[in-house]
Amino acid sequence: MSSTNRWLEGVKVLDLTRYLAGPACTRLLVELGADVIKVEQPPYGDPNRSTSPRINKRAGTHIQQNRGKRSICVDINTADGKEIVLQMAEHVDVVVENFSPGVMERKGLGYATLQEKNEKIIMASISGFGQTGPLSSLPCFDLIAQGYAGIMHMTGEPDRPPMFVGIGMGDTNAGVHAFAAIGHALFHRERTGKGTHLDISMVDALFHMQDVPVHASSMTKGEYVPMRQGTQFQMLAPAGSFKGPEGWIIILCAEAQIPNLYKAMGRLDLLEDPRFLGNPARLENRDALTAIIEEWMSTYETDNAVLEILQGHRVPSGPSLAPQDALTHPHFLERGTVRTVHDPRVGDVQIPGFPFKSSDPLPDDNHIAAALGQHNFEVLSDLLDINFEDIRELEENGVLFSKEH
Repeated sequence: MSSTNRWLEGVKVLDLTRYLAGPACTRLLVELGADVIKVEQPPYGDPNRSTSPRINKRAGTHIQQNRGKRSICVDINTADGKEIVLQMAEHVDVVVENFSPGVMERKGLGYATLQEKNEKIIMASISGFGQTGPLSSLPCFDLIAQGYAGIMHMTGEPDRPPMFVGIGMGDTNAGVHAFAAIGHALFHRERTGKGTHLDISMVDALFHMQDVPVHASSMTKGEYVPMRQGTQFQMLAPAGSFKGPEGWIIILCAEAQIPNLYKAMGRLDLLEDPRFLGNPARLENRDALTAIIEEWMSTYETDNAVLEILQGHRVPSGPSLAPQDALTHPHFLERGTVRTVHDPRVGDVQIPGFPFKSSDPLPDDNHIAAALGQHNFEVLSDLLDINFEDIRELEENGVLFSKEH
């Protein structure tokens, strides 16, 4: 493989992350060609190694999140282990960690300490609430972040309890924001020669996704009250989930698409119906319009038949696609939105593809998730010039650890 398509070739990353937010960030760095050294804590390593489902002691989450990273398993709570990390920090460009705020400082591995070793180092700290603020010391997981960021308030039925989004959106979204911040920090360093400490909060990153509710509430002095709308979008009609012949069909029409929808339904008479003249009227009479649309859909035998008519008339629409159905969808397969990777213990596994494409080829996808501590000798000898005997002694003393899986 040519080095020209490894965008981050030569960039070394020390990965002190666990669970999802941090590994999601460093996974993207790997895929662009960075050398990511994953520092794991003995005896179990990243908890992702133990999640279900597992086959032959290999977890699917570990395969998806940690492919291509070199694994070194070192006890950073020992003096020797801490010293190894400090020495590695002298030779890397980026450190990524997602411990609770203050933990790295208490371990003697905070940004100020690492910067003394390497003034150009970039450190990305990912946490629930950020490194500062009155909530910063509190424990936080994805669902808690969704709650604070208003995501749960906007999800579900208005007369039912708030609901969380059914994926780890808070974690992954924070990881993607960290990935973007690191790329720009590297660019900034190229121009200024200076490293920086990046502070990425799950709550901040999620709240940044609030498209209308925040400014609308502010501008109207509270007259606009953001509230979950169940299966229908608060700002437009028709917009939401509609009962199809088999499952649920999603439609969202701006004003320009309304004639297309009515033509697809064979109901151009609705253009003259005073209940549906303009979006405010359609919002007021949403239930009546929904009933008309769903009655029309019920005249077909399959959801695909409905979608063929709608999409043929350029009506923005689609299925509520289950993740397992995406594994065979031709669009997902052609674009690599779903891809098949090979794991030596599990065999072929389908995972999400890299999230952006480029006119220049991206690095080849031939990564494998490492066994715990698989690269202890390789990393310490190459990066720190530690000899075989000293590495063996560190293993015997419990500073280093490794497993076959």
